Amino acid sequence: MRAFIFDAMVILGTVVMSLGVFGMIRMPDLYTRIHAASKGVVLGVALLAVAGMVRSEWPIIMRLLLLVAVILLATPVSSAAIGRAGYLQHERMTTPGAIDESGSHLADEDPAWRI
Repeated sequence: MRAFIFDAMVILGTVVMSLGVFGMIRMPDLYTRIHAASKGVVLGVALLAVAGMVRSEWPIIMRLLLLVAVILLATPVSSAAIGRAGYLQHERMTTPGAIDESGSHLADEDPAWRI
């Protein structure tokens, strides 16, 4: 039974991470690509780590829990930093029906103060 759970979680984690890669390829702009990448990484790695916990001893389980905790903390922060950098570089949303709810509208011309 443990081997079946392990195999199912490894396959599911691999599928989720693959869908994240396909999302990065298929999505039209930076912001939706970040979303696809971050969800794929967090969910895929978490599933693979839980699969490893099913088959491992306590020292490995603790390391995997630490790995999942670091990824759960680092991925949203890095995604927000990339999104903010794209916003400061005046990267526009090209998704059909996208609405800018930031409260400020980006100018059409190229700014001289790019970072």
